[in-house]
Amino acid sequence: MAVLVSSCGSSPPTRPLGVTWMQGFAAPGTPAKYDKVGIIKVGPSSAKNVLVLEPGTSAGSAYFVPLAKWIVSKASGWQVWSVERRENLVEDQSELNLFKEHKATATELYGYYLGYLKDPSIKHHSQLVANSTVEFAKQWGMNVAVEDLHGVIEAAKKLGGKVVLGGHSLGGSVVTAYATWDFNGRAGANDLAGLVYIDGGSSPSPVSTQTATQELQSLEAPGASPWLAFGGISAPFAGLFNATGSASALIDPNGPSLGQVSGLLPADLVPPVRVTNVGQYGYSLNVGTSPSSLLAAQAHVGQGIAASGPVHGWNGAGALTPINRFATMFSGAGIENVDGTEWYFPQRLTDDTGAVDNGNANPAQSVLNVHATMGHDLPRGLLIYAFGARLGGAGVLEDAGILAEQSHIPMSNLTLVNRQSTYAHNDPAGAYPNNVFFDHLVPFLEKINSHG
Repeated sequence: MAVLVSSCGSSPPTRPLGVTWMQGFAAPGTPAKYDKVGIIKVGPSSAKNVLVLEPGTSAGSAYFVPLAKWIVSKASGWQVWSVERRENLVEDQSELNLFKEHKATATELYGYYLGYLKDPSIKHHSQLVANSTVEFAKQWGMNVAVEDLHGVIEAAKKLGGKVVLGGHSLGGSVVTAYATWDFNGRAGANDLAGLVYIDGGSSPSPVSTQTATQELQSLEAPGASPWLAFGGISAPFAGLFNATGSASALIDPNGPSLGQVSGLLPADLVPPVRVTNVGQYGYSLNVGTSPSSLLAAQAHVGQGIAASGPVHGWNGAGALTPINRFATMFSGAGIENVDGTEWYFPQRLTDDTGAVDNGNANPAQSVLNVHATMGHDLPRGLLIYAFGARLGGAGVLEDAGILAEQSHIPMSNLTLVNRQSTYAHNDPAGAYPNNVFFDHLVPFLEKINSHG
């Protein structure tokens, strides 16, 4: 049986991993039990500097844990706090917890979250969250995300060191929104020493008021789901496929995949030969076999399905991101009540990113209640690191450059790296032991330490 560990560098003694929940923004119409924001703290509690990482679309806090462990093993004086957004409180993590504790089999895990949909004899199973019971989540847009994040930044500041805010994919848009947010006449970046963009950022071209209005009307229509359909897969199934698939790939890698023969997976995720759990997981998310609709979920995890059968495993040769590490990122291995996905991701948060506009006031912001208007008022001493991979590429670097230019931040404060042709969207966080993003991140944090 595989052990639930990540393949990362050694790290200093640290606290046991788990989500720390704190008071979040009081969102209108939201029950108080959901007005919370969580963080996974990685690194020595004595470290004063904090790198806060905001996950991307449909990603949860555990996604960053292997990377965070590696960072704190190489960057002295730093903690990494990975944000767990409020929407993950809607999830039922109970069977995943049992599975991680070796108290449930892969068959039981699959049956609890997915198998019952085809097999009515399975009586012990999760319950889908009815859209009608979470209408309030239609308001969980950028304003809620930024205000929740504000509490995290305030807590990090209390340690007395420097705070850097980073984000992957859509998390990069949240980074720009926070940095340029108008907190009573003061830009959010005034509390930050640096920004880190990981294949994501904010376009300098906002959506029109017409588009913003239409998006709101569609979301608020009776019966409309509050949740994004990731890769065309409706919530919560993209998250359930990933959570159960990644966990099974670790705990029972050589067991025949139940998902493959379930009739639940989209046809383009079903391998042409019978595969194991790890074979199914690799096939679904590896560059070259994963469909283009899941570009945002891909990494270079190996060569492909193993040649030998009759039940084929996975050939991980040549991987940038080892498949066990990738599965660890998404399963939340070793951490209870959390995984690396968001089964329920707010459609409103995606819609609102279109109005951030690198912190420039625009009419769509008024429609969407976005207050990222201080894009010309960032501290000139702010350091910025932007890394482009397959999804954002050179655009991530260009957007970071525009943001800096607006506030007269010198180009010497920017670290710009583009690996669009060689790094898939998730390789910056997952690649190990050779990782170009990491190789520039550690010196960037060291520069933060020495910067005035």
